Amino acid sequence: MKKLFKIALVAGGLLFAGNLVNAQQKIAHINSAELIKAMPEVATADKQLETFKASLDADGKTMYTEYQTKVQDFQSKEKTLSDAMKDAKVKEIQDLQRRIEEFQQKAGEDFEKKRGELYDPILKKAEDAVKAVAKEKGYAYVFDTTQPGIVYFDGGINIMAEVKTKLGLK
Repeated sequence: MKKLFKIALVAGGLLFAGNLVNAQQKIAHINSAELIKAMPEVATADKQLETFKASLDADGKTMYTEYQTKVQDFQSKEKTLSDAMKDAKVKEIQDLQRRIEEFQQKAGEDFEKKRGELYDPILKKAEDAVKAVAKEKGYAYVFDTTQPGIVYFDGGINIMAEVKTKLGLK
């Protein structure tokens, strides 16, 4: 009986020690949207992305203007054209319409690719800074308050200032 009591006491002590270690893990939080917004690289990336988008829009507008011109030309001359010419013009307009649709799809893909090229390094830099601060300060967990999933937080340790310092931001 004494031996069983000693085993239970040791097991209880180990369980208590394990819980005590877990209770000492530090938790912090950060608003990643606010952090990203504060980084000067974002303004540069925004301008480059806007310029790229304007270029795509201009190309699309040129194609659409050409399409409208061909449709109006066809409609004005439709009664005087032979059936073979009508068929050729309709096919030409349909081909242009297909090319416009393909251009729009490719432009969307190119835009997303460009966005990734511009913003991925910025996001990686912010993530690395958060990880470095968490490691330096001994935080076991850092929650992003921007993301859904955190139902409630009160207090805790906001590491925004340390991460901004790590990135050289004011």
